[in-house]
Amino acid sequence: MEEERTAARPYDDVFRTLLNDCSSLIIPVINEVFGEDYSGEEKIVFSPNEHFLNQQDGNEDEKVTDTCFKILGRETKKYHLECQSSPDSSMLVRFFEYDTQIALDDGEVKGGVLTVTFPHSAVLFLRCTASTPDRLIIRMATPGGNVEYSVLVMKSRQYTLEALFDKNLLFLIPFHIFSHEARFAKYERDREQRKLLEKEYGKIRERLEERLKEGAISEYVKCTIIDMSNKVLENIARKYDLVREGVREAMGGKVLDYEAKTILNEGMEKGMEKGMEKGMEKGMEKGIRGTVSILKNLGVPYQTILKKIQEEYNLSPEASQKYVK
Repeated sequence: MEEERTAARPYDDVFRTLLNDCSSLIIPVINEVFGEDYSGEEKIVFSPNEHFLNQQDGNEDEKVTDTCFKILGRETKKYHLECQSSPDSSMLVRFFEYDTQIALDDGEVKGGVLTVTFPHSAVLFLRCTASTPDRLIIRMATPGGNVEYSVLVMKSRQYTLEALFDKNLLFLIPFHIFSHEARFAKYERDREQRKLLEKEYGKIRERLEERLKEGAISEYVKCTIIDMSNKVLENIARKYDLVREGVREAMGGKVLDYEAKTILNEGMEKGMEKGMEKGMEKGMEKGIRGTVSILKNLGVPYQTILKKIQEEYNLSPEASQKYVK
């Protein structure tokens, strides 16, 4: 079981990166899974994904959810999403643990009554079979009666390329390669079949470019989708060199100069914004360190980070160097 969880972590990382860096892409997913009609203009407020669960021995066990957030629309709703490469027997237990703790985070005691609101929960399965259900059930037998709720299931492999773009499910594009997984060995042997796969991924790149020209996505979002697609590809097709190389080339793994400049500007804005948020939540020092970490991960040059830190946090050159180093 632990080996399965370890193997799935690269996909979890991609899932979280998309949520953190391209959060607007999750809105169409929520609409699809829960039947909502969000416009995409709603504000998304993320909650901490670390929760400390009390164990029977009195210790606290840290659990990390894939994501929990609120969407502020006509009404405020809380959502909890998880990404799973394959179903496992412990998943529903984890969902119940997470959902309970998420509900308690905003629980309210009034007049001897504890009121907790459970999040709307769903799981994204990257692999599935004909027997994979469309919903999972958590049932609680209480002294006051039975209570149950559903964890809805989204199966990424069920969506064709056309459906992903028609429904604006760009969030799922990095995981589209799972629909080809069973044919990797054939693609590796058969050049003509491999060319068809490469053509499909060339089409993905073209359609992302079209969305960019329409103003539907930014350069940063486009390149993040491509980068995350390559990360999934590197892991899932690690035994198939020709498949990896062909798809990566078709997607356009290299970032062009003009893209890099746009990404840098957008990324720095995001980095400063996230850093300032952390500064307000956890104290200025942690906020500064968070900003530096984000900008470094984006490949921002040392001197540029130094200058930004000085300007935004009103620090001396010496103090800035301490954080950047």
